[in-house]
Parts: sequence; C-alpha cells; structure tokens
Amino acid sequence: MASTLENEANSSKNVFILSGQSNMAGRGGVEKHHWDGVVPNECSPDASRIFRLSTHLHWEVAREPLHHDIDSKKTCGVGPGMSFANAIKDRVEAIGLVPCAVGGTAIKEWAHGEHLYVNMVKRARAAMHHGGEIKALLWYQGESDTLSQHCADTYKANMEKLIHNVRADLHLPSLPIIQVAIASGDEKYVEKIREAQKAIDLPNVVCVDAMGLQLKEDNLHLTTEAQVKLGQMLADAYLTHFAPQELCVASS
Repeated sequence: MASTLENEANSSKNVFILSGQSNMAGRGGVEKHHWDGVVPNECSPDASRIFRLSTHLHWEVAREPLHHDIDSKKTCGVGPGMSFANAIKDRVEAIGLVPCAVGGTAIKEWAHGEHLYVNMVKRARAAMHHGGEIKALLWYQGESDTLSQHCADTYKANMEKLIHNVRADLHLPSLPIIQVAIASGDEKYVEKIREAQKAIDLPNVVCVDAMGLQLKEDNLHLTTEAQVKLGQMLADAYLTHFAPQELCVASS
C-alpha cells in the first residue's frame, strides 16, 4: 500500500498554485487560535487523486489544513483548496495543490524579488520539476490593502505586475489566473480594492466574487461553509474557462 501511494505521489499532476493571504490559507473553523478539526465531506482527502506540495517540496496526500506548514505563524483551518480539488477531480486527472498563501500580507509583499514571491515561484518550479503541469494560479488577497488610500490606488497596477512577473518567471505566458474579489477588509477602501480586482482586463484572467459569502464573527475571514462554497465557485470558473475537454476522466 505504501509503495502504491508513493508511486501515485510521484506521478504526473495537474498543478494549481494557491496563493494570497489568510482567506486562501484558510481560517474556517479557527477560533481563539484553535482549529475545531471539522472537515466537511466536500474537503475530504482523496489519497489516489489529490496531493499537496509540502514545505519541504515533497508531494503528499492533501488534507486540511492545506497551509499548516506554509502559513505556519498563524493557526490554519479550512480554506477553499480542498473543496476546489474535490469539485474538479472527476474532470481532471491527478491534482497537485501548491499552497503558498500567508495571512496578513499586502500586495507589495508579493512584488518581484520579495521573499513571498520568490518562495511561490520556487515552489511552483519544484512542482513542475516533479512532473507537474501548472494549470492555474488561484489568488485570494487584498484585505490588507484596504487599510490606506495609497494601497488601494496602486492595487490594480501591482496586481497586473504580479500576473506579468509570475507568467514570465514560470515561462507560462498564458497561465490562467483565477482571482477572488474580496468580501471583507477596512470598509473605507474595500470597495476600491474590489473595483480594481474586477477591472483587471488581461487574457486568461477571471474573477470570482466572494461578496455575500458568510463571514465569521471577526467580519474578516470566511466560515468553513463559505470556504466550501468558494472552492466550488473557483472550480466552476476553472472548468468553464480553462479546462480542456480532453482532460475529462472517463467514468468507470
């Protein structure tokens, strides 16, 4: 059994980068720095089809919390990644998730050459080196940029630079980007950030809107149920816009 799992972990994969800040890392079920351990059926592990790249750059069976060793200074819970993977697994063969999100980070911290950006590219390249083909970058970030007018005013340009830089550094000029329009943050500038996110008009960039999904009592982070729904929304966006029909898995 162990050798079978090892072979599956080393097989070729359709890779999805998960990046941004805390709502991508996942705070579903986290209260007072403790995760309740509740894993909805939609987020269940699948040892034969869904894997994650660990902080040590090894493939392993993916399970919640996906970002536990990446966003390691915070308590991670349920995010959208596992729900996303389970929602596409009947249309896409072996899935490799590459968690990169870190809570509380502003877009400037993801600029070219900054530690977070360098680590994300390093992890993406490692996934490719181990037989993976990167299919999309899933991006949920922006709450930290609602704190000042300057951050809000420069957000669109900085996000467009990020997209350009990632595509250039991974030599994937048409890499699909699925970004999430934020649902929370400082009320003064949250709508300005949302407008910037929805205004990005680049090839192979689509936006999924988190507004209306349930927030926890902190009015910042999505609940577990909301994360499940977001993962399914991201899956719908991927399957609708980017999934080639030839990748469909024949039902047995």
